[in-house]
Amino acid sequence: MLSIKLGAPPPALDSWGTVADLGSTIIEGDVLAFGHIHFGTPTAPVSAGYFACTKGQFDMVYPFTEHATVIEGECVLRNGNTGESVHYRAGDSWFIEKGTPISWHILTDRLTKHYLAVA
Repeated sequence: MLSIKLGAPPPALDSWGTVADLGSTIIEGDVLAFGHIHFGTPTAPVSAGYFACTKGQFDMVYPFTEHATVIEGECVLRNGNTGESVHYRAGDSWFIEKGTPISWHILTDRLTKHYLAVA
């Protein structure tokens, strides 16, 4: 069992380069990426772990379906298909379907989420 408690610090995360190295288009800032996968692998049909990034803006088309919960920080996600924009804070969650274009605006120095991804 892995406990994820609001207010508890996330584990140490590995450097993953920038979000551009993961297939995103950076709009503003360096947007460094960090993470730790504790179930599956990046190419597995199902994976789970932590993902964090630094302040900035980037666009991506979701390569998987994801349920995620913000552990620390704040962001605004904008759905490129519908124009819907939502502000997320620690404790908030989202569900995004594979293929959805999402614009990310990271408002704090760091945003960390825990995710479950299905290819």
